[in-house]
Amino acid sequence: MTQSPNTSSELGFIFDWDGVIIDSHAQHEESWNLLFKELRRPMPEGFFKATFGMRNQQIIPMCFDFVKADDLQAIADLGNRKEVLYRGILRRDGISPLPGVETLLKELKALGIPTVVGSSTPRLNIETIMAMTGLGEFFQSIVSAEDVTMGKPDPQVFLKAAEKINRTPAQCIVFEDAHVGIEAGKRAGMKVVAVATTHPLESLHEADAAFVNLEGMTVEQVLRAISVS
Repeated sequence: MTQSPNTSSELGFIFDWDGVIIDSHAQHEESWNLLFKELRRPMPEGFFKATFGMRNQQIIPMCFDFVKADDLQAIADLGNRKEVLYRGILRRDGISPLPGVETLLKELKALGIPTVVGSSTPRLNIETIMAMTGLGEFFQSIVSAEDVTMGKPDPQVFLKAAEKINRTPAQCIVFEDAHVGIEAGKRAGMKVVAVATTHPLESLHEADAAFVNLEGMTVEQVLRAISVS
């Protein structure tokens, strides 16, 4: 049984990226649509929701029958093309943080609680959005798709994120929107706060606490919700 930290100063906050810090679901879905169209193939029904939160290395062999799971170059090429399309859409449309995110990050910074991104998203996507939104100043580090060999629900991404901010898993609170991410956080031995960006609030019962979004959320409210004093 894990023990809770004694004070908030011992905590570390780990944030999934898309669906927690920003919501670019529409841009991701459009970029996948464009990729399927370039390849002259229909995008399968329910594909986007079923694969959201997974790494491209997991998704592409599942969805393109002409790509073998061991053809790493073909997987990388298709994944890179999809992300180029995605970043082009972001630059075209712009993007803003989700409600409550910036206020919570400012409080965490003021309290000296370290924060890190733990995401299946490619690093360049995260850095592009950080530059667009100014959120980079709030994070001590990033663990992205390039830093892990196992995608969620494997806990590797969150365990590496904890190492980046010198915290044990028991000291970490993960913010997630995807079921595979919630499972990864729990398997890492961390507390998990879910936000209902991608899935209905009532479906997020596996998390320690779940909210519609982070608007008005304070560190004290988060700790109370997950029963950390």
